[in-house]
Order: sequence, then structure tokens, then C-alpha cells
Amino acid sequence: MLADRVTARVGELARRRDATVTVNVIELRELATEITTALVSQLMGPKMTAAIETLAAADGLIVAAPVYKAAPSGLLTSFFHVLDNDLLIAKPVILAATAGTARHALVVDEQMRALFAFLRTMTVPTSLFAASEDWSDTDLDKRIDRAALELALLMESGFAHKVKDESWNSYQHSFGSAGGSETTVNLDTDLMRLAAGGAAAVKPRV
Repeated sequence: MLADRVTARVGELARRRDATVTVNVIELRELATEITTALVSQLMGPKMTAAIETLAAADGLIVAAPVYKAAPSGLLTSFFHVLDNDLLIAKPVILAATAGTARHALVVDEQMRALFAFLRTMTVPTSLFAASEDWSDTDLDKRIDRAALELALLMESGFAHKVKDESWNSYQHSFGSAGGSETTVNLDTDLMRLAAGGAAAVKPRV
């Protein structure tokens, strides 16, 4: 419900700015079996592959999770754990969580934001959290408006595309990372030759 409200607001803002937003929803409960398989074997099933392609093509993300036992859903964290570390570089992201009590309000900033910082995304400044009593509170609407505008502006700026076009080589990528889009790895190195079964060059000591 929280993700739906944010998505609707981003769409409204886009229309006001003479733009359109196409929304693709990834329901992780439908991927639960494939997430588990990828977690223990690194094998991606067809639904996971489709989800990864959706993320790779996205200009921005809205990531929402329920809170269980003072932490975001394990299904959500497992999903992002199995993704390529380079897949989401510089993509703008709204982080959101819901829980039955306001005691979990810091889960977004203390746990989710750390995960997405590791993935090198561009998380918007405003994080969203909704406890049971927040759904009818106008303050939640204000926070949603603020986060939606931040996401819309970042997507409009094309920041992620500019990073990829102008600075992609400054990141340390593994071969075939970012869903296979990063393949400009120097294969003519000792390490890569050894990995391919060849011989490394030996420098004589002086």
C-alpha cells in the first residue's frame, strides 16, 4: 500500500512535468523459491532473470518492505543480496517500510539505507516509514510528496545514465557484471590468464 501511494504520487508529478512514468512491480513473494535457489547456488531462475532485467532498465526504484522482528523482511534483503553488486550503481531509490508500531521507525535508515549504500545507489534524502497509526496522518502524505519529488527530479536529471556514460570505468567491476553489461575487463592480465588455464608472466628478480 505504501509503495502504491508513492508510485501514484511520482506518476502525478511526472504528468505535471510533461513526462510519463511506466511502472513495473516486482512482487518478491512470487520469487521466493528462486531467491532461495539463487542464495544457495547462484543460479537464477526465469522469474529472477526477468526481475533483474526490469531493475537494470529502470530509471528509478521504490523499495518497500514490511518489518519483522526489528528488521526488514528477510525475503527483501535476500533478493538484493543475490543481485550483482554493479547492477544498481547510481540509480535513484526511495526506501520505505511499514510496521505495527513506531518503535521500528529507524529500520529504514539504519538497515535498509546501509544495504543500498553498499550497492552504490542514489537513495533519496527522505525515507518513508508507516506504522499503523500513520495511514490516516497527513504528515505521511507530506513525506510521500517530498520523497516522490526527490525521485522524480533525480530520474529527470538522468544522473544514473550520466554516471554510466562518463564515469563507468572508474568503478571496479567483475567480469560480466551488471547483468552482463560490463564486459570491458582487461583479459590480458596474469590473473585472467591463470583463470583461463594459461601461464602468468614471471618477472626476474634483480
